[in-house]
Parts: sequence; C-alpha cells; structure tokens
Amino acid sequence: MSQVARAIIAKNVKIYREKMGLKREELSLLINCDNSYISKLEKAKVNITIDKLEDISKILNTQLKDLFK
Repeated sequence: MSQVARAIIAKNVKIYREKMGLKREELSLLINCDNSYISKLEKAKVNITIDKLEDISKILNTQLKDLFK
C-alpha cells in the first residue's frame, strides 16, 4: 500500500472514529486488536488488511469506500 493511500485511510479512520465519539482504545477493543495498532494506523505507519478495514467501517457506520476518499 502506498504512503498516500495509508495517509488517506488514516485521516478518515480518525475522522469517523471521532464522529462516533470513540476513543482509540474503544475501537481497538471492538475490532480485537492492540490500542497501539490503531494509533499507528491513524499515523499512517502500518498497512491494514481489507478484513480489518471492513471491521472498522462496520463499527464506524460507514461504507468501506468512504475510508478511501
């Protein structure tokens, strides 16, 4: 995944997470991952799988495609 794609996803995950009023720790518990993973994700430091992106989009009540805009 390119740095540009990671940055777009990072920005959107953070925006949607904050709109839902979720803390990083709460989101990490809901998708069964470590809190540091969400932190790294929102800083565009990790590649994320489509499966995890689908899990996040469901929890954040958004469509998967919206995380790529």
